[in-house]
Amino acid sequence: MNEIIENQHFITQSEINKFLLATLLCGLIGAEREYRSKSAGLKTMMMIGLGSTLFTILSIKIGVTSHDRIASNIVTGIGFLGAGVIFKEENRVKGLTTACIIWIVAAIGMAVGSGYYEQAIGVTGVVLLALIIFPFLEEIGDQRFTKRVYRIVKKQHENRDLDSYEEIFKENKLKPQRGKHQVVDNIITGNWVATGTPKNHKKFVERMLKDNEIIEFDF
Repeated sequence: MNEIIENQHFITQSEINKFLLATLLCGLIGAEREYRSKSAGLKTMMMIGLGSTLFTILSIKIGVTSHDRIASNIVTGIGFLGAGVIFKEENRVKGLTTACIIWIVAAIGMAVGSGYYEQAIGVTGVVLLALIIFPFLEEIGDQRFTKRVYRIVKKQHENRDLDSYEEIFKENKLKPQRGKHQVVDNIITGNWVATGTPKNHKKFVERMLKDNEIIEFDF
């Protein structure tokens, strides 16, 4: 009797357990994204995880001779969804981490749908640790290795040329990387990317603001 029910019912207890586990695991990752106010939050991650789980279950049920017939297309399809959260803002590309997480959440859903619970739980744990710990490490790194772009415009015939400003960078314990320099109508423009602590950047900016030879100063 149980065999008949198992075969004829639309959903089995095993499938219910898979949906619940996928909701829990993907919901944990989504909650972290929601807490950080990211574009793909709790609801999005849960829907992606549940969808991937359902597609994988259906792939196994429908594809009698080829169980990966539907599931194999999840990898391709989820790429388009991830691409939608990547955008360029000023000189930075944002959304790459969120796109990667969408991809991983889909993989977790597929693992649950296939019955690989230990792998799904293990990967979820690693992802959560990375999302929680790495921002603190990045913050520590930013405090010591902050990059800023500087642009200095001055008259070419002044006593000091742009090369002398590189010495000022070094005096303030900043590591300058020289960018594009150009001269137009006796006006010379220099660009640098400098690396250092926020405190040293502040000292450099304060010194530049007191320089009367500078026509324009972007920082």
